[in-house]
Amino acid sequence: MLRLARENPAWGYSRIHGELLVLGIKAAASTVWQILKDAGIDPAPQRTTTTWSAFLRSQADALLACDFFETYTLSGTRLYVLAFIEHASRRIRVLGATAHPTASSVTQAARTSSWISKTRANTRDS
Repeated sequence: MLRLARENPAWGYSRIHGELLVLGIKAAASTVWQILKDAGIDPAPQRTTTTWSAFLRSQADALLACDFFETYTLSGTRLYVLAFIEHASRRIRVLGATAHPTASSVTQAARTSSWISKTRANTRDS
């Protein structure tokens, strides 16, 4: 129990209790709590020191955000533009514009973005 708590600081006593059950070790959740308390191991929220901003910084290379924005052409046609932003580089990618976005077109654009990101990462590693 103590090893699980030390190696996984975000796990609380109920998670540790569940993992012990998976391993075939039967103990009451209150017993797990008492053992951790007696060992001086604080509850999980007090053991974890990772803040949300620190998490985002550490995962920035893998994070993308996307959204539509509206724009109008010179002829007055309304278009919806799908844009992605890479959090690490703050690079914005415009993946397409359409007057009538559909779920399948957005899915395809996301797949295209994924393929472009993988290709770019592979060329940087070379």
